[in-house]
Amino acid sequence: MKFIKRLFIFTLVCTILGVGTIFGFYLYVKPQLPDVATLKDVNLQTPMQVFSQDGKLISQFGEKRRIPVAYGDIPEHLIEALIATEDSRFYEHPGFDPIGIVRAASAIVMSGSASQGASTITQQLARNFFLSNEKKIMRKIKEIFIAVHIEQLLTKQEIMALYVNKIFLGYRSYGFGAAAQTYFGKELADLSLSEIATLAGMPKAPSTMNPIYSLERATKRRNIVLMRMLDEKYITAQEYNQARSENIVASYHGAEIELDAPYVAELARAWMVEKYGQEKAYTSGMNVYTTINSKQQIAATHAATENLLQYDQRHGYRGAERVLWKAGEPALSSEEIDATLNKVPTYGELIPAVVVEVEDKKAIVRVKNHQNQTIDWNGMKWARQYLTDKSQSAAPKQARNILASGEQIWVRHTDVSSTDKSTDKQWQLSQVPNANTAFVAMNPENGAVLALVGGFNFVHSKFNRATQSLRQVGSSIKPFIYSAAIDNGLTLASLINDAPINQWDKSQGTAWRPKNSPPTYIGPARLRRGLAESRNVMAVRVLRQVGLDKTRQYLTHFGFDIDQLPRSETLALGAGSLTPIKMAQGYSVFANGGYIVEPFYIEKVEGPFGEKEFSANPTTICHQNCEHEETIKINDEISEQDVNLDATQPRYAPQVISEQNAFLVREMMNSNIWGDGGSWRDGYGWNGTGWRAQTLKRRDIGGKTGTTNDSKDAWYNGFAPGMVAIAWVGFDDHNRMLGKTTPNSNLNANPITGAESGAKTAQPAWISFMHDALATVPLTHKELPPNIVRVRIDRSTGLLTHKFDDSSMFEYFIEGTEPTQYATNETTDNIYTSEDGSEELF
Repeated sequence: MKFIKRLFIFTLVCTILGVGTIFGFYLYVKPQLPDVATLKDVNLQTPMQVFSQDGKLISQFGEKRRIPVAYGDIPEHLIEALIATEDSRFYEHPGFDPIGIVRAASAIVMSGSASQGASTITQQLARNFFLSNEKKIMRKIKEIFIAVHIEQLLTKQEIMALYVNKIFLGYRSYGFGAAAQTYFGKELADLSLSEIATLAGMPKAPSTMNPIYSLERATKRRNIVLMRMLDEKYITAQEYNQARSENIVASYHGAEIELDAPYVAELARAWMVEKYGQEKAYTSGMNVYTTINSKQQIAATHAATENLLQYDQRHGYRGAERVLWKAGEPALSSEEIDATLNKVPTYGELIPAVVVEVEDKKAIVRVKNHQNQTIDWNGMKWARQYLTDKSQSAAPKQARNILASGEQIWVRHTDVSSTDKSTDKQWQLSQVPNANTAFVAMNPENGAVLALVGGFNFVHSKFNRATQSLRQVGSSIKPFIYSAAIDNGLTLASLINDAPINQWDKSQGTAWRPKNSPPTYIGPARLRRGLAESRNVMAVRVLRQVGLDKTRQYLTHFGFDIDQLPRSETLALGAGSLTPIKMAQGYSVFANGGYIVEPFYIEKVEGPFGEKEFSANPTTICHQNCEHEETIKINDEISEQDVNLDATQPRYAPQVISEQNAFLVREMMNSNIWGDGGSWRDGYGWNGTGWRAQTLKRRDIGGKTGTTNDSKDAWYNGFAPGMVAIAWVGFDDHNRMLGKTTPNSNLNANPITGAESGAKTAQPAWISFMHDALATVPLTHKELPPNIVRVRIDRSTGLLTHKFDDSSMFEYFIEGTEPTQYATNETTDNIYTSEDGSEELF
C-alpha cells in the first residue's frame, strides 16, 4: 500500500508539474499567439481571372494558383484519403493527438531519426496560416496551442475545408482544387481514386513527391495512401487493386486560356490594380468580365495578324533570324537544336525552327516542339529577297535561293494555296513582321469594346497601339470635315470644284499645292462623290468654306483633343493624330445617329463566390422619354469607369450632331464602298476608295479609307449593324513608309501591288473581320430619320431633273435644303486631267 500511495503521490506531482509547465508555456507564448478568430473571415489568396463577355477565360493574374472549393464539393474519397494518411483520429482529438506524439517520440528513440510526423491536420492548418516551417521546439508548442484554439473556434468540417483550400501542393498550386487542374487538367470532382490518392500523398513533400517532378516517388506515395485507405476500410480490396494498377498520367496544365486577347487582359489588370490596389486585385479571387465578344475577338485577332503577315510577305524575305552553323561546319544534333529552340519564344502562329537540309524545291526543318517537318515549294516560293520598303528582288527559282542549313527561321502551320487550289494545312516559311497593326471593334450604342488587338503579338511587344499610339489619321478625318460642312448648309449634292490648288505661303516662301492621289481631277463634283473617292482638293475647299477654326472646334464634338488637330489646312488631309480607340469613338457618332459614347472595357466584377463587386454604368443613347438635361459630359479619358455600384440612374450620352447629319455622312461612307449606282457604260459609274468591301455583298455597311503622306499610316474605318471597326497598319518608327511592291511571278494570285494605302494595307483586315463578325447578322434595311427627303437630281450638276435615265439619281436631303432649280442640258468637258494614268484610289 505504501508503494501504491507513493506512486499515486508521484503521479499527482508529475501531473501537477506537467499541467503547470504547460500552463506556464501557454502564459509565456500567449502574447505571441495570433488571433485565430481571423479564420472565420479568412481571405484565401486566389488569383484574379479575366473573362470575355460570354464567359471565356482570357487571363489569370496572381502568384498563387487557387480554386476555392466548398466543403460540400470536396470528394468524399479525398477527405478519407487525407484522414487515413495525415490524421486518422481527426474527428476525435482536440487539435493535437497525444497518441500520435507518443508514437512519433517512440520512433525517434528507436530509430534515432524523425521517421514519423505528429502534426494533425489542424496543426498543419495552424502552421500554414500563422507560422513558419522552422524546426524549433517553440514553434511546435505554438502550433499545438493555436491548433487547440482553432478546434474551439471552428467545426471539423470548417477545418477540413480550410485545409483542402490552403495547403501548398507544388507548382504554385495552393489547395486541391488548383492541384487537380495543375497536374491532371481536371475539376476536383472529376478525379479518379488513383488521382485523388496521388494528390493526397503530396502534402508530406509537395515539391518532390508530385508526379511531374518524380513519377516514381509519386507512385510509391500514392500506393501508401491507398493502403492506408484500405486499412481504415474506406475502400474495398477491389477498389484498392484497380486504383493501384493504374498508371499516373500527369503533366503541367496552366490556366486554361480559352480566348486569346492579351492586350484586353492587360487593360483589365491595370484597371483592377488602379481601382482595388495590387494586393487585393491579385489575391482576392475576383472575376473580371470584360465587354469583349469572344467570336468578334477571334475574328479581329485573325484578321489583323493575317493581314499584317500578308503585307510583310509581299515586301520580301529578310533572311534568317540567326545562323547556328555555316556550310562546312559541323551541324548541331537534334538534341542541341531542341535545346536552342526551347529558349526562343513563340509568337502566336509563328514558331521558331532550324533548317537541317535543303533540296531543290523543299527544305527539312526542325520545328520547336514538332520535331522534323517539311516545307515544300508552295510554302516558301513567296520569299523573294527584301531589298528596301519599295523594292524586292526577282522571284526565287529553288529552295537554295531562300534557305541554307543551320539557319534559325520562323514557320507557321497554315493554309497555303497552291497551283492545284489545295488549301490543306502545310508548313510555311514566315517571319516576324517589322510593321505593326491595331484593330478595334466597338458597340456604337453604349461604347462597349467588342474586340481589341493592340499589336501583332503581346509577347513580342506589349505596347498597346489601339489605345496608346497617336498616329496621323490621313483621309480618315474627312467624314468629320464633311459633317461640319453639312452642319453649315452644304448638301450631298453641293458641287465642290475638284481642281488643283496653288496657294502661295508668304511665311514659307513656297506654294502649297495639295494634290489628289492619284493626281486626277474631274472639276465640279458632288459632295457625296468627293468623300467617297477621297478627293483631297475637294476636302480642302470644304474646309475653307466652313472655316478652319470653326472646323477644329466642331471636331471636338466627336471626343477629339483640339491640341491633336493642327491649326492648318493640312487638317483636311489628315495631319491630325489620334489613337484607333478615339477613331472608333468618333465613327460611332455617325453609326448611332449623332451621340457620343465613352469606350469601356469592364462590364462587371464579381467576388470568388459570385458576389457583385462592380457593375459598369455606361453612357447609353436615349431614344424616347428621357431627361436629356441629365446627359453626362464626355471627357478626354478613355474607359472612365469609376462609377458607384449603386449608381442605378442611366447615364445618357449627349447628342453632338443631328440624326439627319449622321445619316447623310453614313450615306457618303456607304458610297465609299458602293459608289452611287451610276451606269459605267454611259460614263456615270464610279467606285469609292473602299470598293474592295463589295465582296461582303452587304449594302448596310460603309467606311472610309485613310492614308497619310508617304504612306506612313494606313487606316480603314467603318460601320456595320451593331458595330464600328477600325483597322490600322504602320511602323512604330513614325518616319518609316509602308512602301510599295511589284508583282511576284511565283504567285498566281497576287492582287495587291503598287503603293501601299488604306485600301490595300488596312482594309483587307476590316473586310476579313466583317466577313466573320457579320456571318450570322441579318441584313438591315435603311431607315430614314425624320425630316429627311428624297428627290431626283442630275448626277452632273446636283440640281433637280425631270429625266429618269442613268444621268439622274435619287438623293437624300435635310428637308428644306433640297435644290429648287432644275438642271439644263448643257455639259462641260473636264479640263482638269493629269498626265498620270494611275487608277489607284486613296
